[in-house]
Amino acid sequence: MQRNMLKYRKLLSNTRRADVFIKELKSLVEMTMTTPLQNDCIYNSPLELISELLQENLVWLPKSHHEELISVICPLLELTTPTPEVCDFLTKYCRENPRSRIVLELFIPIVQRILKHNMDFGKFPKTRVFVQEYIQALSYQNDGKAVLEKFINSIHGVSSGCPHPRVLPNLVSVCLAAVYALYEEKRNWSVDDRNDVSVLTSDWENKLVSFASILEFISAHEDWLPGLSQLLQPIPFPDDALADSLFTKSLKPVLERISKDERCEVHLMVMGVREEKEGWLHLYCPGGIACDDEGELWSTMIKHLLECCCRRKKFLENLTKSIGPCMLRALRGDPTLQSVLCSMLELEVIDNKDLQVQIITTLQSTPSGKQLYASLCQRQQHLRELQQKGGPRKLTLPSRSTDSDVAKLLSCGSFGNLECLSLAFTQVTSSCAEQLIKLPSLRYLNLWSTQFGDGGLLLISEHLPKLQTLNLCETPVSDKGLQCLASMKSLRKLNLNSTSLTAQTFEKLKQSLPALQECDIRYTDAW
Repeated sequence: MQRNMLKYRKLLSNTRRADVFIKELKSLVEMTMTTPLQNDCIYNSPLELISELLQENLVWLPKSHHEELISVICPLLELTTPTPEVCDFLTKYCRENPRSRIVLELFIPIVQRILKHNMDFGKFPKTRVFVQEYIQALSYQNDGKAVLEKFINSIHGVSSGCPHPRVLPNLVSVCLAAVYALYEEKRNWSVDDRNDVSVLTSDWENKLVSFASILEFISAHEDWLPGLSQLLQPIPFPDDALADSLFTKSLKPVLERISKDERCEVHLMVMGVREEKEGWLHLYCPGGIACDDEGELWSTMIKHLLECCCRRKKFLENLTKSIGPCMLRALRGDPTLQSVLCSMLELEVIDNKDLQVQIITTLQSTPSGKQLYASLCQRQQHLRELQQKGGPRKLTLPSRSTDSDVAKLLSCGSFGNLECLSLAFTQVTSSCAEQLIKLPSLRYLNLWSTQFGDGGLLLISEHLPKLQTLNLCETPVSDKGLQCLASMKSLRKLNLNSTSLTAQTFEKLKQSLPALQECDIRYTDAW
């Protein structure tokens, strides 16, 4: 192999005839492809030689032969990562010949291999630039958006799940880097450039929209959506982009899919990564930097967040920072924001009496709001009756009881004195938590071998801070819900036998629960 490489190096370095150069180069690639030894070293050696030759020979090699040269080396590039020199050559060709047959037919397997196998674009920045230029070239085709969508679908594959885990983060990385580069380019336009600003702006906007479209097509694949939402949660775009209506409008289809997804781990990503950080929900709030639809997308986000297992009261407290937009949307008949205002009143999120009156007036200004407020008044009266002293101190439901049975039983009398409730071995789920939080005197709760999960645990941990004994043995709770028990400072006995508790979460609970005396962690990872 080394002898052959020396022979080709001598032949290719000494020739100045384009046809001979292409012929010998083709012979080199064919030799590499047909050798019985097949590994990265075998492919890399000729590729490094080609890279050296490109630097030396592109000076005299006519551009008319560049297409032929690419056709010769493409089979080799389908098997190994192109070198920086080769990437420069391919990038330049893409930029100068975006509609070429070579770009559409021969480059796609090279780009696909890069996206499937690249582990770190930071080490191979020119590879990322080549992929960016390729995407821009696709957008220049007739019906460029459809061509881009076809490209994304081809990389994902026909199955419901993409078999290549690196494709998604690599695609997002390419798009993020391209957006940053485009806004950096715009900031650096010179005075001379600005004289021809209309032409520059048109081309620049087309490029920006093409990368926003890539994110949109990624979001159309259900298996990619959780990963995409997690990557976008920190809002990883420059401030220039977030203040640009073209970009934020182009990104709305992506955020709409994220916010409407039924999976909690997806639609929760519109919230900030930390409580003190802003998220997409804040940016698209009326008056927010990205809002251009008077809060339609914002309302959609809130609707699905309220329906998920997030902490309802805590979330509503966070929304009080946007109480003005909430009341404006409610006044205009938005059912989601009318429901939000009713919930704020019901859960006593608002302490200011004047603001409470203003919210009530807002609700009574529309027929739908008036109906919601009337229903709220009835529920509050019922809640007050439940909280009156009286009724049994202990209650055990039959083993086949369901959520509806719990709701029916607790609605037919006063349970203000109820301290001990056993739902062990029943068929209840997290849905019954809505009824449990109406029991102010509850100190003991047994949920052994039920389907009570994280959603219900989030709710009771917020509304039943006086609970002293909690049995979650053989329930489907996980660390996500168990971490919320840290706020229940009155807990003395806790049974987590046969749950998904981890050692890390158990250590945190021990530190956060000073009154805890007994904790059963048998048959868990913390045991």
